[in-house]
Amino acid sequence: MRQLAAVQERVGATRLLLVAILILLAWSSWGEHWLPAPWMLVPLAAFICAVAYHAVLRSRHSHGERAVELYRRGLARLEDRWAGAGNRGDRFGDGHHVYAADLDLFGEGSLFELLCTARTRMGEETLAAWLLAPAPAAEIRERHACVVDLRERLDLRERIATLGSGRESAMHAGTFLAWAEAPAVLTERWIQVAAYLLPALLVASLAAGNLTGVWTPAALALIVEALMLYRLKRRLQEVLFPAERAFDFDDLKTFAGLLREIEREGFGSPPMRSLAEAICADGMHASVRIGRLATIVMLSEQRKNLMVSWAQVPLLFLVHFALAAERWRRAHGKSVRAWLAAVGRFEALSSLAQYGFEHPDDPVPRLVAGRACLRAEGLGHPLIPESQCVRNDVDLSGRERVWLVSGSNMSGKSTLLRAIGLNVVLAGAGAPVRAQAFELTPLQVGASIRINDSLREGSSRFYAEITRLRQLRDLCGREPPLLFLIDEMLQGTNSNDRRIGAEGILGALVEQGAIGLATTHDLALTELGGLGDGILRNIHFEDHLENGRMRFDYKLREGVVTKSNGLELMRAIGLRV
Repeated sequence: MRQLAAVQERVGATRLLLVAILILLAWSSWGEHWLPAPWMLVPLAAFICAVAYHAVLRSRHSHGERAVELYRRGLARLEDRWAGAGNRGDRFGDGHHVYAADLDLFGEGSLFELLCTARTRMGEETLAAWLLAPAPAAEIRERHACVVDLRERLDLRERIATLGSGRESAMHAGTFLAWAEAPAVLTERWIQVAAYLLPALLVASLAAGNLTGVWTPAALALIVEALMLYRLKRRLQEVLFPAERAFDFDDLKTFAGLLREIEREGFGSPPMRSLAEAICADGMHASVRIGRLATIVMLSEQRKNLMVSWAQVPLLFLVHFALAAERWRRAHGKSVRAWLAAVGRFEALSSLAQYGFEHPDDPVPRLVAGRACLRAEGLGHPLIPESQCVRNDVDLSGRERVWLVSGSNMSGKSTLLRAIGLNVVLAGAGAPVRAQAFELTPLQVGASIRINDSLREGSSRFYAEITRLRQLRDLCGREPPLLFLIDEMLQGTNSNDRRIGAEGILGALVEQGAIGLATTHDLALTELGGLGDGILRNIHFEDHLENGRMRFDYKLREGVVTKSNGLELMRAIGLRV
């Protein structure tokens, strides 16, 4: 890259030198008459060649910078320096979703930021949708096959990463789709005839006026053209202005490049081959069609150029651009929905494949049939660096339907819930999971972990929690079954009401086929007896006080926590209790 930058600097200096030579020759030829004018053609030709070569060098340098950035970000993810440097997906966040905020799906240091490598909004939206809702088992298996096919295709991901300008895409898929599928508004035959006839008449009138000195016909032709543009102004805006707000030339180039890479790549799995075939099903490649639209948009944008704007009325540029756009969407508008979906799906799959490539030890989860179950060996939190990640085994595949996790604050209870939830979300999206082995039925995650009061909505923390618990109950009895993750259950009420409420809520969830975990540091909740024999299993995290500081090993143990260091910790920091 440094060598390429040095060559660019030399070519830039050469261009300046050639300009100086041109000025000197012009002065020698036209001012002092020392040299004939044709001598200027040599440095002029050299200058044109230097400009073209400089453009090629800039393109190569830009391509190289984007490739370097791709691998720089990859290394940052491998070295756990990725948080805050990627696409955070904040626009997909929803505080009322049943697990998005609880599991850190979006925002800085989120699962979306770790996964997303999409170049377009369609890819971002598809990946976000996959993380926000589990797919059916057949779809998950199909995504697994695609991820395995894409995982080792590093060259393909590099080519895609270096498409376009490298800036964030401004293409709005919904607006583009609405424009592409909108009905034609320039349907009258006279518009097409006049678009070609009036400029021809103007040119003929100007030629005649130059010979005869009579300019009235040319003036009349200009007036008619201006009146035509005024009459069609609203319809021309309907065709061109929504398109210009939805995308620009660079967006379309990137979109066409993505389609071209999908079309060219020889995929091995049937689902990926079907995806590639779908975007050129009628014989013409989608990338070629989008390339034609990009050309129309580029030419349309030239009307804003001062060098071209003077010709808008005489040559009816705006009408010709609008007619070309109308012809394009009549021919291809109905295919845009499928192209957008294909690119979105491909980019989401590519993001999951990138994650799988960078985490080769993370397996693809095994889907099983039957009643709700989850079994994981060596399960870890995917957002915690591997060097700091403490792994545990989880088994909700037998008679046990509920794990009640006890332990003090900061002992690891909430982290365990998030680790389980995030891995189930990854499994439901079709991605590899952070575990040594992972087996489950398709599950719908529902979480009550990060619940707070809201002044704006006028709700207390307790009210917000029971509202979320009602959401979880409403998810029961549907497909897929619910996996509930409830942290510090009903901590906003007294111990007696808490025990009775917890027993009733957990019992209702289990009766409707749900499985899950609840955490508490209130030991009264560990004595729930109304769920039935063998339904509930008590496990706990331990801690110990060492030199005035709490120490945790974050390892699950059987049974109820037997000791509490809360009083010792308060005394250690100087509180009299």
